[in-house]
Order: sequence, then structure tokens, then C-alpha cells
Amino acid sequence: MMVNNVTRETLPVILEVSGLSKTFGGVKATDNVSFSVRDGAITALIGPNGAGKTTLFNLITNIFPADSGGVSFLGKSIRGTSPMNVAGLGLIRTFQSARVFPGLTVLENVLAGRHRLFKCSGLSQMLWTSKSRAEERESRERAVAMLELVGLSKFRDAHAVDLPMGAQKLLEVVRALMSQPKLLCLDEPAAGLNDTETEELAVLLRAIRVAGISVLVVEHNMSLVMNVADHVVVVDAGAVIAAGPPAEVQSNAKVIEAYLGREENAAA
Repeated sequence: MMVNNVTRETLPVILEVSGLSKTFGGVKATDNVSFSVRDGAITALIGPNGAGKTTLFNLITNIFPADSGGVSFLGKSIRGTSPMNVAGLGLIRTFQSARVFPGLTVLENVLAGRHRLFKCSGLSQMLWTSKSRAEERESRERAVAMLELVGLSKFRDAHAVDLPMGAQKLLEVVRALMSQPKLLCLDEPAAGLNDTETEELAVLLRAIRVAGISVLVVEHNMSLVMNVADHVVVVDAGAVIAAGPPAEVQSNAKVIEAYLGREENAAA
């Protein structure tokens, strides 16, 4: 697979997951999971419902502690690092359910994502110094441009909680991007999106890749995955069963059985 005219295998590894395992009440949610995410590429994590995809996100970002295994980000272990400090390193994630800040407008929600990058002190912001004004102006310009990219600029002054769920999901992605992540982890960003919104998301993901930002995405929309992903990792029952380019994974017998087998059992 080519990423911006560069072979994926030549790109450096930004995230390395090694032997990650987690058990809840005797049920093994993840079982010795290992995979890597290349810098500047889109890696998709797919699998049937209950396969352990979101649990992996929670283990990677240390919302849950792993029973065994490790995670390396930018060449350093982040096991035991608090979720806040993980985010501070530039590993930013979204969640399955849209999480917008109530009481804030759409634009204010986007600006909130920029907070960790502000260089001016609280006192400087209170006194509204020239530096703080310049920083605020640059942030607003960036936020407005991002909203324009995903078709949400017309809602900039609306309360974020009043947006449809699909628009809230796009808003959450934009807010995460405002923090200038080194790796953006998206948990089912297309959930609740209509066809138009899904295409806007695809355009955004491609733009993120062109900008050189790495993406790890959990997604059920296979059309979206196959159109934007450079590499696909498939998990079933908490274990990796296949990994490779989208076309290769799509025709993998184990992957077909994992998906179609579940559907047939559900219909029986």
C-alpha cells in the first residue's frame, strides 16, 4: 500500500502494541494482541461486535490497566502513564458516544481542544495581552477553517448539544484535531452518520493523512475502512486473526468466517 507515494513498510512505527491481554471477571477481553501503527498512515481496527476493539483503545490509552503486555508510543513505553499524560504526549482519542461540552457552542467546543497547546499563562489571558490576543485569534481562525472542512461552519454559534448525533461525532473529531495530535485514535467515528456525513468524514481522514497525522480507527463501516485505510488489523474474540492491506484482509477466509459466521448464527 502506498501512503503519499511512500511504501507503508518504510514509514517509522509510531505505536507498538505487544502482547496486550486483559481479563474481566474471568472473561478474556483481549488475548496477547500485537500490532503496530505506522507514522503518517491510517490503520483500521475492525472485528465483529464484542471482539474487544474498544477495550484495546482503553488499554492503549491506559483508561484500563493491562494484565500483561505493553504499549510503546514514539519509541517509549507508556504503560502506567495516566490517560491525561498520554494525551499530553500527543496520543489523542475519541469515544464511541459523542462527548461534547454542554453549555458551549460548537465553536467553543472546537476551541476547547486547543487548550493544551496554549503557551500564554492564565494571567496573560486574563490581562488580554497582545500575545494572548494573537494566540486566541490564531486558534479561532483554525477552528473556523476546521468547521468549514466538515460542513459544520453554519452551526458554529449553536449549542453543541443541539446538533444531531452524527454532527456531534464530526465535531468531536474536529475538536481532537485542534490539539494537533501525533496519533489520533477514533472509536467508531462514522456511527450515526448519514451517507453525506460519512463522505465528509472520509474527506477529513484523507486530509489528516496528507497532513502527516497518524490515525488508528475502530470502525464498523467497511466501505469507509476499505476506502481510507492503508492497513487493517482484524480482531475476533479478543485476538488478532488477520492484518494487512484492505484488499488482502477483505478476502481473508478467517475474516469472512468471523463476520459471516456471526451473521448466520444470529439469523439461525
